[in-house]
Amino acid sequence: MSDLEKKVIEFTQHTFGTWNRQKAWHTPMVVKDAEGVFFYDDKGKPYIDFSSQLMCSNLGHKNKAIIEAVVKQIEKLPYVAPGFVTEAAMAAVEALKSVMPEHLTKFFFSTSGTEANEAALKIARQSKLPAYKIISRYHSYHGATIAGITFTGDPRRWYAEQARCTVQGVRFAPDCYCYRCPFGLSYGECNIQCARYLEYMIKEEGNVAAIIVEPVVGTNGRIVPPPEYFPLVRKICDENDVLLIADEVMTGWFRTGKAFAMEHWGVVPDLLTTAKGATGAYTPAGITAATEKVASFFDEEVFCHGHTYAYHAMALCTIPAAVEEYKKLMASGLPQKVSAHIKAKLHDLAERHISIGDVRGIGHFWALELVKNRETKEPFNVKEDKFGSGPLMTVRVASAAMKNGLYMAAWYDNLVIAPPLIIKEEEVDQAMDILDKALEIADREAIRTNLPASMSSDFSR
Repeated sequence: MSDLEKKVIEFTQHTFGTWNRQKAWHTPMVVKDAEGVFFYDDKGKPYIDFSSQLMCSNLGHKNKAIIEAVVKQIEKLPYVAPGFVTEAAMAAVEALKSVMPEHLTKFFFSTSGTEANEAALKIARQSKLPAYKIISRYHSYHGATIAGITFTGDPRRWYAEQARCTVQGVRFAPDCYCYRCPFGLSYGECNIQCARYLEYMIKEEGNVAAIIVEPVVGTNGRIVPPPEYFPLVRKICDENDVLLIADEVMTGWFRTGKAFAMEHWGVVPDLLTTAKGATGAYTPAGITAATEKVASFFDEEVFCHGHTYAYHAMALCTIPAAVEEYKKLMASGLPQKVSAHIKAKLHDLAERHISIGDVRGIGHFWALELVKNRETKEPFNVKEDKFGSGPLMTVRVASAAMKNGLYMAAWYDNLVIAPPLIIKEEEVDQAMDILDKALEIADREAIRTNLPASMSSDFSR
């Protein structure tokens, strides 16, 4: 055993591994370097970063402009209390104003997406008293803090509930999940029941302050809504005096082809939360943005919220640099060209692999949902299996790809295809060749049918 291996074992003995049983936290990979769309282990082996780490390294690794911004700031002013104003914070506000959807003009800065959602909860509830309930959706993830995990529909919430680590007043709505419509309907004949049901919930629940949504569902499947969905949700919120919160932690920062995903449907939320790509993941920053109508409530009321690291100069100094890098990158046309290539390659994979039930996504944000049977849509694994003892099919496929130099995040039923926006077509091809081979593992246990992979939930543009 090498000295490094001994150090890794000692490290795992003294740290908590996230989202897993600690018996599994014993041989994590040591990453020693990263550049562009690749990262490298301690032996120098390269891996294509096909999920942008946790869907956050949108600009890839070692972006010189962002690194320079960090160096300048740490030499000048690493930290000052949030009651003061820094040049970094002022520059971050100006940069945000140049890309944020119109009418979102007031910002609170924290250090993560889940903190951004915590702030949104406080703002929504305080400004809407006595209404206090929040409607979320079952296929959702909004963070690990008590509020964030309460908003979350996926299995991670179950453990928090068992430990009584949740807040009260959150209700869950059906998803706009056309591949597995919760109402058993088909798009084109459904009257967008998934959106209309929200109004039924608001009326029946009473005291609803806000609805929180991921514009395109993130971890839980890159579910792209039909084009009528969000305009209808916006209308329902307006007619019932309910705030609309858009969690753009994953979907923001050109991940879907627009600066923020809600722009695809011409809808402006009352509150927008974001993080991850705001800094390219070079520093930890969370942003809660509000319209003037929402923000004005606090002109005469106490905004009773804050953190020691709120408005942290080191967190915010990267935002202006990242914004400029995004603008240059999008102006080059590369992401637009490559996103079309990614879509085509994924559909090609679906034609060759019977284990792919659905291909869906938009921009650089795609899912491959794996199924045992295309005809019946029988999954290999379900929610209950996520923290079970058996190996998930998605993890088996992702592990095989990893051995051949391709990193992908995997959930219980889908693979996350979300590479950095700087990826080139030839790098996509290299990744797809590895994924093509890894999918043979799932094909061997799938039932052969003549049904093609679903295209019904592909509302990409």
